[in-house]
Amino acid sequence: MDKLAAVRFNNISKAYYFSTDLDLVKGDKVVVETIRGLELGELITDLKEKEDFDLGISLKPIKRKANRADLEVYDINKIKAEQSFAICKDIVKEMNMDMRMISCEYTLDASKVIFMYTADERVDFRDLLKRLASVFKCRIELRQIGPRDKAKIIGGFGTCGMPLCCASFLGEFDGVSINMAKNQLLAINIDKISGACGRLLCCLKYEDAAYKELRKEYPKIGLRCTFDDKPAKVIGLNVLARQVKMDNDGKIVTVSLEEFNDGKSKQQDEKKDPIRTEMPKDTASEERQDEGRSNNRRQKGRNNRNRNQNSQPQNKQGGGERKAQSNKNAKKRNEGQDQKHTSEPRNKHQRDNRNRNKNQNRNKQAQSGQKSQDKPVNNNADAQKQRSNKNNRRRRNKNRNKSHDHNTGQSGNA
Repeated sequence: MDKLAAVRFNNISKAYYFSTDLDLVKGDKVVVETIRGLELGELITDLKEKEDFDLGISLKPIKRKANRADLEVYDINKIKAEQSFAICKDIVKEMNMDMRMISCEYTLDASKVIFMYTADERVDFRDLLKRLASVFKCRIELRQIGPRDKAKIIGGFGTCGMPLCCASFLGEFDGVSINMAKNQLLAINIDKISGACGRLLCCLKYEDAAYKELRKEYPKIGLRCTFDDKPAKVIGLNVLARQVKMDNDGKIVTVSLEEFNDGKSKQQDEKKDPIRTEMPKDTASEERQDEGRSNNRRQKGRNNRNRNQNSQPQNKQGGGERKAQSNKNAKKRNEGQDQKHTSEPRNKHQRDNRNRNKNQNRNKQAQSGQKSQDKPVNNNADAQKQRSNKNNRRRRNKNRNKSHDHNTGQSGNA
């Protein structure tokens, strides 16, 4: 029955899993087929039963256990990779390309050579690829990697004095944020919390979960409280030593977490004053404020009404605006004259003229009502024309009444 085998390549800490029915033990060299081709790997654990794991995917089988010929070819390929790496660096320098070569690898059958490099931006290496293919006479792969992968391939020692985690045991890179350093109360000094790759230390993530759990027992930094009947403020914590640092009424003191919990009498919000007394309410001033607010609202309402009354819609007919205004003024004057004539007429002729005009207007209105029922008129120009005709008729009636009064006056004098 097939078993599960964990294989590592080129001393890289990440393990890849294959299935096998061979009798293998930890440390054996095996030949496997990957997406890059045939490669030589090392078994890093003993074989395990596949039923113990819920894989859900099919695994590639191990080709065979490596023999002496495979090991000799592997050593030869390592020497060829060093020579090819030097040649590639010279070609890149000659072509003046902005890329830094990191490593070179050959597959076990030497059918493919893989160059790894770093660059700040995307590089167009098509001409370089043609040049390298003509030199090495095999398949060429140029792979751009990041600064963390570069540190993993090259290796080195960290600030702790130990080999780099990524080059020794770390299989995959996890996300590391600056909040992890803040959660561990570390000084935000980029030089001290950065690794050999220039990124944040991977070890910041190792203890982040433990610090989150421990800090649930501690007060927040900046919390104001009363300690030993004096106002105090939390200014620092020491999670490992279980200590709390406070500013106790101008004096800096450090107490244990237990002493802090025992001596703390009352917690207060940081935004509030530790000692706060309630002032008596001034009812007279509140009434004056309410009255002033109501007056402001009334004044605002009056201003809005005046603004609405003063605002007039613009006449889209341009030159007809003055004509419409003059017609409106004439209408007002005529209405004033009508109001004057509503009093008792002076003589019989005025009464007859007024009745005649009323009858004419009533007939015209009836005729216009019938026309409007047949065909509605919504033209503004026609409405203005009707108003102007009506105003003209009123003027003529007015002039006729004035001439009649003048004539009657002269005859009386005669």
